[in-house]
Amino acid sequence: MDSKSNLEIFSARTLIFPVEEVYRAFTDPSILKNWWGPNGFTNTIHEFDLKPGGKWILTMHGPEKGDYENSSVFEIVKPNELVRWKRISQPWFDMEIAFKKIAYSKSQISFRMIFKTAEECNKIRAFAEPKNEENFDRLENVLANL
Repeated sequence: MDSKSNLEIFSARTLIFPVEEVYRAFTDPSILKNWWGPNGFTNTIHEFDLKPGGKWILTMHGPEKGDYENSSVFEIVKPNELVRWKRISQPWFDMEIAFKKIAYSKSQISFRMIFKTAEECNKIRAFAEPKNEENFDRLENVLANL
């Protein structure tokens, strides 16, 4: 395993939806709240200011119990291409969501979670990889019902 993959968790999914629809599902908080997070989670989005320096503050509500406060600051916003943010709440990592057009009605979304140390990355990896897949499943379901 190279040093880069020791610090990153990467997940991707090819979708049968235009990249513009996939991007909109992330950038529209009224849609985003319906698919963000693993199965069973619901979200309350308190702030979503999608621009460099803008904040994203949300509470993720777990299916059994627990509320998980999340705070981030957007760093890069390239419409239909890339959104990058830095988490300012634990666990700390940078997140990149890339949007790639493959064909008119086919696109790819990817999550890249970037950690400062391999130890921090490995603590999250076993949980994040399957949960990211659940996240993509939820996104596909929301897109199919828009």
